[in-house]
Amino acid sequence: MTNESISAGTAEPAGAESPAESTRPRVAILFGGRSSEHAVSCVTAAGVLGAIDNEKYDVIPIGIAKSGQWVIPSGDVSQWSLSASSLPEVGPSTKTVTLAEVGGSHQLIVTAPNAVPEELGAVDVVFPLLHGPWGEDGTIQGLLELSDTRYVGAGVLASAVGMDKHFMKVVFEAAGLAVGPYVAVTDREWVNDAEAVRKRVDRLGFPVFVKPARAGSSMGISKVDSMEGLDAAIEDARKHDLKLVIEAGIVGREIECAVLEGRGAEAPRTSMPGEIAVAPGEHEFYDFNAKYVEDGAAALSCPADIPEEAIARVRELAAAAFDAVGAEGLSRVDFFYTPEGELIINEINTMPGFTPKSMYPQMWAASGLAYPELIDELIYLALHRKTGLR
Repeated sequence: MTNESISAGTAEPAGAESPAESTRPRVAILFGGRSSEHAVSCVTAAGVLGAIDNEKYDVIPIGIAKSGQWVIPSGDVSQWSLSASSLPEVGPSTKTVTLAEVGGSHQLIVTAPNAVPEELGAVDVVFPLLHGPWGEDGTIQGLLELSDTRYVGAGVLASAVGMDKHFMKVVFEAAGLAVGPYVAVTDREWVNDAEAVRKRVDRLGFPVFVKPARAGSSMGISKVDSMEGLDAAIEDARKHDLKLVIEAGIVGREIECAVLEGRGAEAPRTSMPGEIAVAPGEHEFYDFNAKYVEDGAAALSCPADIPEEAIARVRELAAAAFDAVGAEGLSRVDFFYTPEGELIINEINTMPGFTPKSMYPQMWAASGLAYPELIDELIYLALHRKTGLR
Protein backbone atom coordinates (compact mmCIF):
# COMPACT_ATOMS: atom_id res chain seq x y z
CA MET A 1 0.00 0.00 0.00
CA THR A 2 2.76 2.46 0.84
CA ASN A 3 6.42 2.89 0.00
CA GLU A 4 8.56 3.45 3.08
CA SER A 5 11.59 4.70 1.13
CA ILE A 6 11.02 8.03 -0.58
CA SER A 7 13.39 9.34 -3.19
CA ALA A 8 13.49 11.89 -5.96
CA GLY A 9 15.50 11.29 -9.08
CA THR A 10 15.54 10.83 -12.81
CA ALA A 11 15.26 7.07 -13.35
CA GLU A 12 12.85 6.10 -16.15
CA PRO A 13 9.78 4.20 -14.96
CA ALA A 14 8.81 1.27 -17.15
CA GLY A 15 6.57 2.11 -20.08
CA ALA A 16 6.71 5.89 -19.59
CA GLU A 17 6.41 8.33 -22.45
CA SER A 18 9.51 10.44 -22.86
CA PRO A 19 9.09 14.20 -22.33
CA ALA A 20 10.06 16.65 -25.03
CA GLU A 21 13.79 16.58 -25.65
CA SER A 22 15.63 19.65 -24.40
CA THR A 23 18.68 20.48 -22.39
CA ARG A 24 16.43 21.45 -19.50
CA PRO A 25 12.71 20.71 -19.20
CA ARG A 26 10.73 23.93 -19.45
CA VAL A 27 8.38 24.29 -16.48
CA ALA A 28 5.63 26.92 -16.43
CA ILE A 29 4.65 27.89 -12.87
CA LEU A 30 1.01 28.98 -13.05
CA PHE A 31 -0.41 30.94 -10.10
CA GLY A 32 -2.88 33.59 -8.97
CA GLY A 33 -6.26 32.90 -10.54
CA ARG A 34 -9.82 34.11 -10.23
CA SER A 35 -10.79 32.49 -6.92
CA SER A 36 -10.85 33.95 -3.41
CA GLU A 37 -7.63 31.97 -2.78
CA HIS A 38 -5.67 34.15 -5.21
CA ALA A 39 -3.33 35.47 -2.53
CA VAL A 40 -2.58 32.00 -1.14
CA SER A 41 -1.69 30.86 -4.65
CA CYS A 42 0.76 33.76 -4.99
CA VAL A 43 2.46 32.81 -1.73
CA THR A 44 2.63 29.18 -2.83
CA ALA A 45 4.29 30.22 -6.09
CA ALA A 46 6.83 32.32 -4.20
CA GLY A 47 7.79 29.25 -2.18
CA VAL A 48 8.18 27.02 -5.22
CA LEU A 49 10.06 29.62 -7.27
CA GLY A 50 12.44 30.15 -4.37
CA ALA A 51 13.20 26.43 -4.02
CA ILE A 52 13.05 24.98 -7.54
CA ASP A 53 16.36 23.98 -9.16
CA ASN A 54 16.88 26.59 -11.87
CA GLU A 55 19.93 24.74 -13.16
CA LYS A 56 17.82 21.64 -13.78
CA TYR A 57 14.70 23.37 -15.13
CA ASP A 58 13.98 26.32 -17.39
CA VAL A 59 11.35 28.03 -15.23
CA ILE A 60 8.73 30.47 -16.53
CA PRO A 61 6.38 32.07 -13.99
CA ILE A 62 2.94 32.90 -15.37
CA GLY A 63 0.47 34.85 -13.26
CA ILE A 64 -3.29 34.82 -13.70
CA ALA A 65 -4.92 38.10 -12.72
CA LYS A 66 -8.28 38.11 -10.96
CA SER A 67 -9.82 39.05 -14.30
CA GLY A 68 -8.52 35.78 -15.77
CA GLN A 69 -5.79 37.40 -17.87
CA TRP A 70 -2.54 35.42 -18.12
CA VAL A 71 0.52 37.64 -17.70
CA ILE A 72 4.28 37.49 -17.22
CA PRO A 73 4.66 38.79 -13.64
CA SER A 74 7.54 40.49 -11.93
CA GLY A 75 10.38 38.15 -11.02
CA ASP A 76 10.63 39.60 -7.50
CA VAL A 77 9.10 36.89 -5.31
CA SER A 78 9.41 39.02 -2.17
CA GLN A 79 6.32 40.99 -3.21
CA TRP A 80 4.20 37.86 -2.75
CA SER A 81 4.49 37.58 1.02
CA LEU A 82 1.27 37.25 2.99
CA SER A 83 0.26 39.43 5.91
CA ALA A 84 -2.97 40.53 7.49
CA SER A 85 -2.66 44.04 6.04
CA SER A 86 -1.39 43.24 2.56
CA LEU A 87 -2.52 40.40 0.31
CA PRO A 88 -0.37 39.74 -2.78
CA GLU A 89 -2.05 39.98 -6.15
CA VAL A 90 -1.20 39.43 -9.81
CA GLY A 91 -2.01 42.69 -11.58
CA PRO A 92 -3.28 43.20 -15.13
CA SER A 93 -0.90 43.87 -18.01
CA THR A 94 -0.94 45.25 -21.54
CA LYS A 95 0.63 41.95 -22.61
CA THR A 96 -1.33 38.68 -22.49
CA VAL A 97 0.10 35.16 -22.44
CA THR A 98 -1.67 32.33 -24.25
CA LEU A 99 -0.93 28.65 -24.74
CA ALA A 100 -1.23 27.82 -28.46
CA GLU A 101 -0.21 25.13 -30.91
CA VAL A 102 2.62 26.29 -33.15
CA GLY A 103 4.36 23.95 -35.56
CA GLY A 104 3.06 20.81 -33.88
CA SER A 105 4.04 21.79 -30.34
CA HIS A 106 2.30 23.81 -27.67
CA GLN A 107 4.00 27.09 -26.97
CA LEU A 108 3.54 30.19 -24.87
CA ILE A 109 2.69 33.23 -26.98
CA VAL A 110 2.76 36.82 -25.73
CA THR A 111 0.40 39.23 -27.47
CA ALA A 112 -0.15 42.95 -27.13
CA PRO A 113 -2.19 45.53 -29.05
CA ASN A 114 -0.48 46.69 -32.26
CA ALA A 115 2.49 44.38 -31.68
CA VAL A 116 3.83 41.26 -33.34
CA PRO A 117 3.14 38.14 -31.20
CA GLU A 118 6.20 36.93 -29.34
CA GLU A 119 6.93 33.22 -28.97
CA LEU A 120 8.34 32.12 -25.60
CA GLY A 121 8.88 28.55 -26.75
CA ALA A 122 7.40 25.15 -26.00
CA VAL A 123 6.45 24.05 -22.49
CA ASP A 124 7.23 20.56 -21.23
CA VAL A 125 5.11 20.70 -18.10
CA VAL A 126 2.82 23.13 -16.28
CA PHE A 127 2.83 23.33 -12.48
CA PRO A 128 -0.63 24.80 -11.72
CA LEU A 129 -0.25 26.25 -8.22
CA LEU A 130 -3.87 27.36 -8.23
CA HIS A 131 -6.29 26.98 -5.34
CA GLY A 132 -10.06 27.05 -5.49
CA PRO A 133 -12.48 27.41 -8.43
CA TRP A 134 -11.11 28.03 -11.94
CA GLY A 135 -7.84 26.37 -11.07
CA GLU A 136 -8.14 23.48 -8.65
CA ASP A 137 -11.57 22.28 -9.81
CA GLY A 138 -10.73 20.70 -13.16
CA THR A 139 -11.15 23.79 -15.33
CA ILE A 140 -7.47 24.56 -15.91
CA GLN A 141 -6.79 20.83 -16.07
CA GLY A 142 -9.33 20.57 -18.91
CA LEU A 143 -7.58 23.36 -20.80
CA LEU A 144 -4.23 21.60 -20.43
CA GLU A 145 -5.74 18.28 -21.47
CA LEU A 146 -7.21 19.89 -24.60
CA SER A 147 -3.79 21.30 -25.48
CA ASP A 148 -2.11 17.91 -24.82
CA THR A 149 0.15 19.55 -22.23
CA ARG A 150 1.58 17.66 -19.24
CA TYR A 151 0.89 19.13 -15.82
CA VAL A 152 1.45 18.46 -12.13
CA GLY A 153 -1.41 17.09 -10.07
CA ALA A 154 -4.86 15.57 -10.43
CA GLY A 155 -6.79 15.36 -13.67
CA VAL A 156 -10.16 16.85 -14.58
CA LEU A 157 -12.51 14.49 -12.74
CA ALA A 158 -10.40 14.05 -9.60
CA SER A 159 -9.89 17.82 -9.37
CA ALA A 160 -13.63 18.49 -9.73
CA VAL A 161 -14.61 15.84 -7.18
CA GLY A 162 -11.91 16.98 -4.76
CA MET A 163 -13.10 20.59 -5.03
CA ASP A 164 -16.79 19.87 -4.38
CA LYS A 165 -17.17 18.86 -0.74
CA HIS A 166 -20.61 17.38 -1.42
CA PHE A 167 -19.67 15.03 -4.25
CA MET A 168 -16.37 14.28 -2.52
CA LYS A 169 -18.35 12.83 0.39
CA VAL A 170 -20.59 10.89 -2.00
CA VAL A 171 -17.52 9.28 -3.59
CA PHE A 172 -15.94 8.52 -0.20
CA GLU A 173 -19.14 6.89 1.05
CA ALA A 174 -19.32 4.77 -2.12
CA ALA A 175 -15.74 3.67 -1.48
CA GLY A 176 -16.62 2.56 2.06
CA LEU A 177 -14.85 5.43 3.84
CA ALA A 178 -16.46 6.82 6.99
CA VAL A 179 -17.66 10.43 6.69
CA GLY A 180 -19.40 12.56 9.31
CA PRO A 181 -23.06 13.64 9.20
CA TYR A 182 -23.73 16.52 6.82
CA VAL A 183 -26.31 18.20 4.59
CA ALA A 184 -25.73 19.77 1.18
CA VAL A 185 -27.64 22.97 0.47
CA THR A 186 -28.19 24.32 -3.04
CA ASP A 187 -29.04 27.90 -3.93
CA ARG A 188 -32.56 26.88 -4.99
CA GLU A 189 -33.21 25.09 -1.69
CA TRP A 190 -32.11 28.06 0.41
CA VAL A 191 -33.98 30.66 -1.65
CA ASN A 192 -37.23 28.69 -1.97
CA ASP A 193 -37.47 27.05 1.46
CA ALA A 194 -34.96 28.31 4.00
CA GLU A 195 -37.03 26.90 6.87
CA ALA A 196 -36.70 23.36 5.48
CA VAL A 197 -32.94 23.86 5.36
CA ARG A 198 -32.92 25.03 8.98
CA LYS A 199 -34.82 21.91 10.03
CA ARG A 200 -32.35 19.64 8.22
CA VAL A 201 -29.45 21.39 9.93
CA ASP A 202 -31.16 21.24 13.32
CA ARG A 203 -31.34 17.45 13.02
CA LEU A 204 -27.52 17.38 12.76
CA GLY A 205 -27.26 18.97 16.21
CA PHE A 206 -25.03 21.89 17.14
CA PRO A 207 -22.31 22.93 16.76
CA VAL A 208 -22.11 22.72 12.98
CA PHE A 209 -19.61 24.00 10.44
CA VAL A 210 -21.02 25.94 7.50
CA LYS A 211 -18.78 25.72 4.42
CA PRO A 212 -18.86 26.83 0.79
CA ALA A 213 -18.97 23.57 -1.17
CA ARG A 214 -16.24 24.64 -3.59
CA ALA A 215 -13.79 26.84 -1.71
CA GLY A 216 -10.66 26.11 0.29
CA SER A 217 -8.12 27.65 2.66
CA SER A 218 -10.97 27.94 5.19
CA MET A 219 -12.54 30.74 3.13
CA GLY A 220 -16.12 31.45 4.21
CA ILE A 221 -16.19 28.74 6.90
CA SER A 222 -18.00 29.44 10.17
CA LYS A 223 -18.54 27.44 13.33
CA VAL A 224 -22.16 27.84 14.47
CA ASP A 225 -23.14 26.95 18.03
CA SER A 226 -26.89 27.55 17.83
CA MET A 227 -29.73 28.16 15.39
CA GLU A 228 -29.49 31.90 16.03
CA GLY A 229 -26.19 32.13 14.18
CA LEU A 230 -27.06 29.85 11.27
CA ASP A 231 -28.53 32.32 8.79
CA ALA A 232 -25.63 34.75 9.08
CA ALA A 233 -23.11 31.95 8.59
CA ILE A 234 -24.97 30.68 5.54
CA GLU A 235 -25.05 34.13 3.97
CA ASP A 236 -21.33 34.58 4.66
CA ALA A 237 -20.51 31.25 3.00
CA ARG A 238 -22.74 32.14 0.03
CA LYS A 239 -20.40 35.02 -0.78
CA HIS A 240 -17.92 32.34 -1.88
CA ASP A 241 -20.26 29.70 -3.32
CA LEU A 242 -24.04 29.41 -3.64
CA LYS A 243 -23.78 25.69 -2.92
CA LEU A 244 -22.98 24.84 0.71
CA VAL A 245 -22.08 21.86 2.84
CA ILE A 246 -23.05 21.99 6.51
CA GLU A 247 -21.30 19.44 8.70
CA ALA A 248 -22.01 18.23 12.21
CA GLY A 249 -19.25 19.07 14.63
CA ILE A 250 -17.11 16.02 15.40
CA VAL A 251 -15.23 15.61 18.66
CA GLY A 252 -11.78 14.47 17.65
CA ARG A 253 -8.23 15.41 16.84
CA GLU A 254 -7.37 16.72 13.37
CA ILE A 255 -4.95 14.33 11.69
CA GLU A 256 -3.57 14.89 8.19
CA CYS A 257 -1.63 12.69 5.78
CA ALA A 258 0.25 13.66 2.63
CA VAL A 259 -0.08 11.41 -0.41
CA LEU A 260 2.28 11.27 -3.38
CA GLU A 261 1.55 9.34 -6.54
CA GLY A 262 3.61 6.19 -7.02
CA ARG A 263 5.96 5.91 -9.96
CA GLY A 264 4.79 3.81 -12.86
CA ALA A 265 2.33 1.22 -11.56
CA GLU A 266 3.36 1.64 -7.91
CA ALA A 267 0.76 2.30 -5.22
CA PRO A 268 0.42 5.82 -3.79
CA ARG A 269 3.08 6.80 -1.26
CA THR A 270 2.05 8.27 2.08
CA SER A 271 3.86 10.42 4.60
CA MET A 272 3.82 9.99 8.32
CA PRO A 273 0.57 11.53 9.59
CA GLY A 274 0.66 14.93 11.23
CA GLU A 275 -1.52 16.68 13.78
CA ILE A 276 -2.53 20.33 13.75
CA ALA A 277 -2.32 22.21 17.03
CA VAL A 278 -4.02 25.61 16.97
CA ALA A 279 -2.81 28.03 19.64
CA PRO A 280 -5.49 28.92 22.20
CA GLY A 281 -7.06 32.33 21.85
CA GLU A 282 -9.09 33.69 18.96
CA HIS A 283 -9.03 30.56 16.78
CA GLU A 284 -11.82 28.09 17.52
CA PHE A 285 -10.72 26.05 14.53
CA TYR A 286 -8.01 25.97 11.87
CA ASP A 287 -9.10 29.10 10.00
CA PHE A 288 -7.42 31.25 7.32
CA ASN A 289 -5.43 33.43 9.72
CA ALA A 290 -4.15 30.43 11.66
CA LYS A 291 -3.10 28.77 8.40
CA TYR A 292 -1.40 31.63 6.62
CA VAL A 293 -1.20 34.95 8.44
CA GLU A 294 -0.38 34.65 12.14
CA ASP A 295 3.02 33.14 12.92
CA GLY A 296 2.74 30.65 15.74
CA ALA A 297 -1.06 30.39 15.50
CA ALA A 298 -0.79 26.77 14.38
CA ALA A 299 1.87 24.09 14.56
CA LEU A 300 2.28 20.65 13.07
CA SER A 301 3.39 17.61 15.05
CA CYS A 302 4.68 14.89 12.74
CA PRO A 303 4.43 12.04 13.34
CA ALA A 304 1.18 12.55 15.18
CA ASP A 305 1.13 11.28 18.76
CA ILE A 306 -1.32 8.45 18.14
CA PRO A 307 -0.90 4.66 18.44
CA GLU A 308 1.15 2.85 15.79
CA GLU A 309 -1.90 0.96 14.57
CA ALA A 310 -3.75 4.28 14.11
CA ILE A 311 -0.80 5.69 12.13
CA ALA A 312 -0.88 2.67 9.84
CA ARG A 313 -4.64 3.01 9.43
CA VAL A 314 -4.42 6.73 8.59
CA ARG A 315 -1.89 5.99 5.86
CA GLU A 316 -4.01 3.15 4.49
CA LEU A 317 -7.16 5.29 4.40
CA ALA A 318 -5.31 8.27 2.89
CA ALA A 319 -4.12 6.11 -0.01
CA ALA A 320 -7.66 4.69 -0.38
CA ALA A 321 -9.10 8.23 -0.56
CA PHE A 322 -6.49 9.19 -3.17
CA ASP A 323 -7.51 6.19 -5.29
CA ALA A 324 -11.24 6.72 -4.67
CA VAL A 325 -11.26 10.09 -6.46
CA GLY A 326 -8.67 8.98 -9.04
CA ALA A 327 -6.08 11.51 -7.90
CA GLU A 328 -2.64 11.94 -9.47
CA GLY A 329 0.48 13.75 -8.35
CA LEU A 330 -0.29 14.95 -4.84
CA SER A 331 -3.07 15.24 -2.29
CA ARG A 332 -3.50 15.93 1.40
CA VAL A 333 -6.15 13.88 3.19
CA ASP A 334 -7.64 15.15 6.46
CA PHE A 335 -9.22 13.02 9.19
CA PHE A 336 -10.80 13.31 12.60
CA TYR A 337 -9.45 10.82 15.16
CA THR A 338 -12.16 10.37 17.78
CA PRO A 339 -11.67 9.49 21.47
CA GLU A 340 -13.04 6.03 20.61
CA GLY A 341 -10.22 5.53 18.10
CA GLU A 342 -12.41 5.93 15.00
CA LEU A 343 -11.02 7.66 11.91
CA ILE A 344 -13.54 9.82 10.03
CA ILE A 345 -12.40 11.33 6.75
CA ASN A 346 -12.99 15.07 6.47
CA GLU A 347 -11.72 15.90 2.99
CA ILE A 348 -9.10 15.45 0.30
CA ASN A 349 -7.26 18.45 -1.13
CA THR A 350 -5.83 17.74 -4.59
CA MET A 351 -3.71 20.92 -4.62
CA PRO A 352 -2.94 21.51 -0.94
CA GLY A 353 -1.18 24.55 0.42
CA PHE A 354 2.36 24.26 -0.85
CA THR A 355 4.35 27.03 0.81
CA PRO A 356 7.47 25.82 2.69
CA LYS A 357 5.53 26.05 5.98
CA SER A 358 2.35 24.41 4.65
CA MET A 359 1.37 21.10 6.17
CA TYR A 360 1.81 19.00 3.03
CA PRO A 361 5.52 19.82 2.50
CA GLN A 362 6.16 19.74 6.25
CA MET A 363 4.81 16.20 6.52
CA TRP A 364 6.99 15.04 3.65
CA ALA A 365 10.02 16.78 5.17
CA ALA A 366 9.37 14.92 8.43
CA SER A 367 9.13 11.72 6.38
CA GLY A 368 12.48 12.24 4.66
CA LEU A 369 11.63 14.21 1.49
CA ALA A 370 12.71 17.86 1.68
CA TYR A 371 10.83 20.71 -0.05
CA PRO A 372 13.14 21.08 -3.10
CA GLU A 373 13.20 17.31 -3.64
CA LEU A 374 9.41 17.17 -3.32
CA ILE A 375 9.08 19.79 -6.07
CA ASP A 376 11.50 17.78 -8.18
CA GLU A 377 9.52 14.57 -7.66
CA LEU A 378 6.22 16.18 -8.64
CA ILE A 379 7.72 17.55 -11.85
CA TYR A 380 9.23 14.14 -12.56
CA LEU A 381 5.82 12.47 -12.19
CA ALA A 382 4.22 15.01 -14.52
CA LEU A 383 6.95 14.76 -17.16
CA HIS A 384 6.54 10.99 -17.28
CA ARG A 385 2.76 10.94 -17.33
CA LYS A 386 1.02 9.96 -20.55
CA THR A 387 -1.17 12.63 -22.11
CA GLY A 388 -4.74 11.87 -23.08
CA LEU A 389 -6.76 9.05 -21.52
CA ARG A 390 -4.73 6.90 -19.14
